[in-house]
Amino acid sequence: MGIIKAVCISEKKGTAKRNIGTSAVIANYGLEKDAHAGNWHRQVSLLSYEAVEAFRARGAKVADGAFGENLLVEGFDFKTYPVGTVFVCNEVVLEITQIGKQCHSECEIFHQVGDCIMPREGVFARVLHGGTVSVGDELVIREKPKFRAGVITASDKGSRGEREDLSGPAVCGLLAENGYEIVRTVILPDEEDELYREMVRFCDEDKVDVLFTTGGTGFSPRDCTPEATMRAATKNAPGIAEAIRQYSLGITPRAMLSRAVSVMRGQSLIINLPGSVKAVKESLSYILPTLAHGIEIMRGDAGECGRER
Repeated sequence: MGIIKAVCISEKKGTAKRNIGTSAVIANYGLEKDAHAGNWHRQVSLLSYEAVEAFRARGAKVADGAFGENLLVEGFDFKTYPVGTVFVCNEVVLEITQIGKQCHSECEIFHQVGDCIMPREGVFARVLHGGTVSVGDELVIREKPKFRAGVITASDKGSRGEREDLSGPAVCGLLAENGYEIVRTVILPDEEDELYREMVRFCDEDKVDVLFTTGGTGFSPRDCTPEATMRAATKNAPGIAEAIRQYSLGITPRAMLSRAVSVMRGQSLIINLPGSVKAVKESLSYILPTLAHGIEIMRGDAGECGRER
């Protein structure tokens, strides 16, 4: 476990970061108002507090954020953790994407004291899930995900870039919060053959434990996700889809119009979710606590559900 000692940003590139004490952390972006945040792999920089203290012990007077770190953390030697390691602070989920960096120009700290520790001690991460971090908060390593998941969004307009896909990212966000590894995501038109082929690829080649689809489960003439799903099935698993419908009926009677199905293909589950963001979040939040046990049974990692009375 680590403790956050400083939360730092710089509002302009080329200026030193300063400790602001608390900050919003935005998914797939970085710290709010930080000049180095953005849609790239180095969204958040992390540095060991112990490394900075050792540097200061050499007589260097450096302020928090002087090395360009966003989060200064006590308790972790970050450079010893491999790319892909996931850290969690409150609701914030960070995944290491790079260890150290090459400095193409000597920074202000190097000119002052003749050395800079960020290239060899610091790490960079992307934000899998946003939230808020503050000085004094705990940072912990999340255990390796138990389950591998894929996500397919079925949308004609989404596949053509005419509509932003919000449901797919909503699925990914909830899965990340619950410790799932997102293998990959894809947006496809409402074409049964394409959907079927991609489902087979996810299950047979990517070997996902569970594949979630969103969209294409209604009465529209173009809706064909359930048909593609049934083609991909080797076993039926109707209880999951039935449970989602039953739960959703308590929210809206329109849930009766869902044709969503849930099946198994080998040792992969395929579960149809609704197309709207709200319904996706409601449905997924409802089934995830129980779904883990079902996946473990399917993989042979757990016993059956029944108990002796």
